[in-house]
Amino acid sequence: MRIAVIDGQGGGIGTSIIRKIKDVFAEAIEVWALGTNAIATAQMMKAGANKGATGENAIRHCVGQVDVVAAPISVLVTHSMMGEVTPAIANAVGSCSAVKLLLPLTQDPVTVIGTVREPLPHLVDKLIQHLTDLLTAQETP
Repeated sequence: MRIAVIDGQGGGIGTSIIRKIKDVFAEAIEVWALGTNAIATAQMMKAGANKGATGENAIRHCVGQVDVVAAPISVLVTHSMMGEVTPAIANAVGSCSAVKLLLPLTQDPVTVIGTVREPLPHLVDKLIQHLTDLLTAQETP
C-alpha cells in the first residue's frame, strides 16, 4: 500500500501522521510526504517518509499514484493553509481515486458538523485504525 501524507505550513500534522504510521506499520506501507512548501516536506521526511515532493505540481501528479491520501481536511479548501492550498491542489485531491482519510483540522473558518473536537494524537490513532482496516480488506480474498 502506498499512502500520500499532505501538509503545509510547518508540517506538524503530517509529521505526526507519518511517525505513527511508521511506528505501527514499519515498512509495510510506503509513505510519500507531499508538502505545499519545502519546510513541511522536510519535516515529514525527517519523520520517516520514504519519498518526498513539494509544491502544486508534485501534489497534483502524486495523488494519482497512491492508494490513500491522509491530510487535514483543509487540503480540500482552496486558499487554506494561509493560501498554500491552490484550487488545483484541492481539485486534484478531491477528484483522485485514492481513499481520503481527512482529519477535521483547519485554521480556516470551516466546521465539520457531527465531528467531535479531539486532540491530534487521538485523531491520528483513528486514522491508523482506518489504515489497518484497509490493509485487512486488501488481504482478504
